[in-house]
Amino acid sequence: MLDPQALPSPSAALAGRAERLHVEATHAVTGNPTLPPFPPEMQTAIFGMGCFWGVERLFWEMPGVFSTQVGYAGGFTPNPTYEEVRSGMQQQEDVGTQYRSIILTLNPQQQAAALRSRDAYQQELSQQHRGDITTTIEPAGDFYYAEDHHQQYLHKVPGGYCGLKGTGVPCPVVP
Repeated sequence: MLDPQALPSPSAALAGRAERLHVEATHAVTGNPTLPPFPPEMQTAIFGMGCFWGVERLFWEMPGVFSTQVGYAGGFTPNPTYEEVRSGMQQQEDVGTQYRSIILTLNPQQQAAALRSRDAYQQELSQQHRGDITTTIEPAGDFYYAEDHHQQYLHKVPGGYCGLKGTGVPCPVVP
């Protein structure tokens, strides 16, 4: 039996599919492209932090964010569906390893920035007598778009559910 708290091994992962899942080419909120190529002055960032619907909304509301897409990374199944990535991990009301907290970096500069940010935030959390950060920081592999009905979901379904909650402790901005 597989451990519901762990990702499957490459040999135990589902086969997935060669073809990418269809997503609309235009962002439902910003009107910007959802598919590359993106403007050369833009950077790509990949975060896993619970319910991707709520995380996506947080990012599309941030100044300077060009476009947001939800999807899957950090596993072994190519072009997975939501049903294929579900397992037993839990983050608040959300269950599955797909809800683990992770920053996937695309270059050494992002890796260094993520580590600086984690360390600065851990200091803030410690001062508030909070626990240790459990977010992992790893180099990114492939990113696969989630099904189109998940893209900008909380815009398309304004009463949609997302159990995303913060700590109430602000993260300091670090250079």
